[in-house]
Amino acid sequence: MKPTGKEVDAQDRAFGQHVQRLRKERKLTQQQLAAAMQRTASWMSQVERGVQPVERFDVLQELADALGVSVQQLRPGAPMPGSDQTAGMFTAKANDLDEARRLISGHPAVGTLLGAMRSRPPRPLSALQAEVDTVWELTHEGRFAEVSAKLTEVLPDLEQLVRATKGESQNTTHLLLARTYQALAAAFVRQDEADAAWVAADRAIWAAERSNDPLHVCAGVFRMVQAFVRLKRLGQAEHAAQTSIDALAALEQEGALSVEGRSVLGSLHLALALTYARGQQRAEAREQIERARSVAALIGEDRNDFDLEFGPTNVSIQAVSTAVDLGDAGEALDLGKEIDAVSLSPERQGRLLMDLGRAHAQRRHVGEALRCLLEAEDLVPETIRTHVAARKAIRELVLIEGASAPPELLALAERADALADSLE
Repeated sequence: MKPTGKEVDAQDRAFGQHVQRLRKERKLTQQQLAAAMQRTASWMSQVERGVQPVERFDVLQELADALGVSVQQLRPGAPMPGSDQTAGMFTAKANDLDEARRLISGHPAVGTLLGAMRSRPPRPLSALQAEVDTVWELTHEGRFAEVSAKLTEVLPDLEQLVRATKGESQNTTHLLLARTYQALAAAFVRQDEADAAWVAADRAIWAAERSNDPLHVCAGVFRMVQAFVRLKRLGQAEHAAQTSIDALAALEQEGALSVEGRSVLGSLHLALALTYARGQQRAEAREQIERARSVAALIGEDRNDFDLEFGPTNVSIQAVSTAVDLGDAGEALDLGKEIDAVSLSPERQGRLLMDLGRAHAQRRHVGEALRCLLEAEDLVPETIRTHVAARKAIRELVLIEGASAPPELLALAERADALADSLE
């Protein structure tokens, strides 16, 4: 597990600084070096800051190859390839969501389809259900490295189980698989891994359709819309959200939409508001917020149907985020004063604090912005250190303060690598 507080192991920090020196000597950006390893700039940034230890020999070898040095030059004292020490020196450890990304890069159950079953039988359905619940808890808490580690065990078992299960249990197993991919899509989005989120969301929709649960299909569409927005495919995001909204709204008019269905409908309105806000379509974004608010009023409470956390409080949080995206910092701060998000997940609470920090940064309120961002980091450190919007806000604060930047701000900028060339 990566450090979740502000401490970083001194050896990991020194190794990261060594990697950074080698990279700069070769005039490579973090993005270029990461691409050479088929990894992400976020992962590379974390390695250079010592937040992400490199503890697997194969990853160390990949990094050395990408830098054009030997493993011994990269990490003096490392064993020679093929030696007896190689297997024992570095233990297997998930690298943020990197292992999960690799897992979904191929067909998830080709061995099962070919008859080459895994060496151990899949776990009972009840055990897998508990594991998926844990995955969602970790996702809501922003603990993405643990999400990745958990999914590398759970997902292959589930993919095998859905293809081996017959009869009435098929719907249940497919629904569990849909929930798993939805969690993975949500985690990828929050780490700005939008292309992987698209793949995960698409698989979630496929599994939900086979579970005969149309509301879970729409929940999968919600995850896909978020991926489209991060990819700046706003037209696709609008089309996907509006198609599901139209279908659910028709059921609502007929009086046939359940409370759970309203949670999905309201969440899709919020996703559409985000889409319009990113496109600077002010009137359309505000209209969708108000439609979501109306749906939330019908529900009357904060709920967590389909792990969407939809309700009046989440609508208010999204209204703050929308105002910040539209550049209306004053409105965002006024709205934020009225929100008590303590009943929601750490991820939602952290998101509110992050957006309030961004709003204060827009107003050049450095002290208040820093306070909000530090509080958010305490709740969801991985989100603050990897989210592009948070890192840009931190960078803006450093530029505003210049030589007068307080030590706490500079330390936060270092932890988030907010001054990195990959933000350009």
